[in-house]
Amino acid sequence: MTINCKGNLIDLSSPKVMGILNLTPDSFYDGGLYKNEKDILQQVETMLQEGATFIDIGAYSSRPNAEHISENEELKRSVSIVKLLLKEFPEILISIDTFRSNVARQCIEAGAVLINDISAGKMDDKMLETVADLNVPYIMMHMKGTPQTMLKHSNYANLIKDILFCFSERIAASHALGIKDLIVDPGFGFAKTLEQNFELLSKLDLFKILELPILIGVSRKSMIYKTLENSVQDALNGTTVLNTIALQKGASILRVHDVKEAVESIKLTNKLSSNH
Repeated sequence: MTINCKGNLIDLSSPKVMGILNLTPDSFYDGGLYKNEKDILQQVETMLQEGATFIDIGAYSSRPNAEHISENEELKRSVSIVKLLLKEFPEILISIDTFRSNVARQCIEAGAVLINDISAGKMDDKMLETVADLNVPYIMMHMKGTPQTMLKHSNYANLIKDILFCFSERIAASHALGIKDLIVDPGFGFAKTLEQNFELLSKLDLFKILELPILIGVSRKSMIYKTLENSVQDALNGTTVLNTIALQKGASILRVHDVKEAVESIKLTNKLSSNH
């Protein structure tokens, strides 16, 4: 199971880590931490040294009730950082976390290699055709509503069936346009209650029916710290536990704030599976 990132064939049969770089002032965990080029470069260098295959740049906060920002503001935050990172780390594989087709296009043209869309093309009618035109891998996440409204949209007739049906429709639309490399993200925390998040994780292996790589993003999310009754700052151990479970159920990419611990989870689960 491989994806083509501008000529780099990435084998996802062995899981990979995607390090998160939030360029937003209001992200739930690391908002506002990376305010200047020095801090950004230092954080990315650390993630690459710790074993991140991808760096995922996000300039629009998608936490519940996040402030909506303009496309120009998102572009201003993201395109220059893509160029900065490629200048400093020429071999870096950058993913752009956006639901806007124009932001995706400009970041890919600046050197990013992958598009990560929380809306699976539903918040921008031009996104799928843009992905097809750019011929890059596309991560489609499941979410109902928008970051501002998703908390009101956690009603499902059948959680897993509903999400799989949504993916099958978006996958068919993508294939019809000629998009080759698709990755699915079930969208933990997006229009899902705490209980639904755990149901989703417990049944994650059912998503193998899609025959596509699965990206998991549970890093330091409220499903962890609310269950453990601690805080986002204390949620690393819980993140590692859930990432390990996700790997055992078929996850191909772990999207995380803490790369070192995710890489160790992969090494240990790979060792375990090789001894079966």
